[in-house]
Amino acid sequence: MRSPTDPAADADADTTLRAAEATAHRLAGELFPWDLTRALELALLKTFCVPSISGLLARTGEFEQRPRKRYDDTGLMVAELLRHGLDSPAGAAVIERMNRIHGHYAIGNDDFLYVLSTFVAEPIRWLARYGWRPLTPLEQEHLFLFWRGVGERMGIAALPPSLADLLALNERVEREAFAPAATNRRIADATLAMLLADWPAALRPALRRGLLGLLDRQTCAALGWSTAPDWLQALVLQALRARSRAAALVAGGRARLGRPAPARFYSQQPTPSYGATFRLEQLGPPPLLANLALPAPPALAKQEGQPPSRQPMAAPFQSPHFALVRTEDGWILEARVTKDLEGDWLLSRHELEELHGLLERVIAS
Repeated sequence: MRSPTDPAADADADTTLRAAEATAHRLAGELFPWDLTRALELALLKTFCVPSISGLLARTGEFEQRPRKRYDDTGLMVAELLRHGLDSPAGAAVIERMNRIHGHYAIGNDDFLYVLSTFVAEPIRWLARYGWRPLTPLEQEHLFLFWRGVGERMGIAALPPSLADLLALNERVEREAFAPAATNRRIADATLAMLLADWPAALRPALRRGLLGLLDRQTCAALGWSTAPDWLQALVLQALRARSRAAALVAGGRARLGRPAPARFYSQQPTPSYGATFRLEQLGPPPLLANLALPAPPALAKQEGQPPSRQPMAAPFQSPHFALVRTEDGWILEARVTKDLEGDWLLSRHELEELHGLLERVIAS
């Protein structure tokens, strides 16, 4: 049995990740580009069912004020990771930018874990139900390894060690943490309006009903939406399966003619927010763009042999969201909390109590 520090073990792990990246690239860019985009849209809606996630999104204002940019930014960064790989120059730059954006908000580790789990669980479920074929066990495992690699580079703690554990976490959160909340409905409504905006107005009511046919009763209840009747869910199922069969026939015909489909990543297509091309420095909430353009702080800089990660703040007095650092002239207060569009802190009651307790500790010292 090899030691965990054995270079051969590291080489095996690296080889496995490279294989997982190649599989994820092929799934997203060649085999199922349309299906995976739809699956990740569904994953996005499901994250709004967790009040702590929708509450944070509502406080930032991004999904309600700029839903199209927020959607495109997420889609472009995800596509670049799938297209180029995690440790490529392009992939590493995306990871660093995501970490810098997330570092401006007080995001709980449990919320990070659930969002990450949806990037694995929803494509698996979507293709099993609507695709021209389901993912193979190896493809599912590689998809898990790819997104676990993303989670490691984001500094997410307590990552599930196996695909089964990740899917169990996903199901547990949906069973225990999905709950109705006003912010769930607000963010979901804004996102749905954005998704339908590109279609003719006369078609939008029917398309909205069709989307509801994709959602289970638990998701609809958490979002404050009505559940689609059984006949509509059956109709949506048959329509999407027919589309998948047609896509498979087209792909098979191209293969027989020696004309495989070109890669079709989201980042290779024009977007409403940026047109035909985009630059990574354009991605992120507008109020943060100037700050994101500054050199990365040491905690986010990629060190030799280590992926970038969200490092905890080091200080004599600290709590989950705050730290007080003593200087010759006084004290510096550092905070990892949600900010509004003007950069002001938005503190929950829990965060206020946390800050109060920290200040009491400093005063008593």
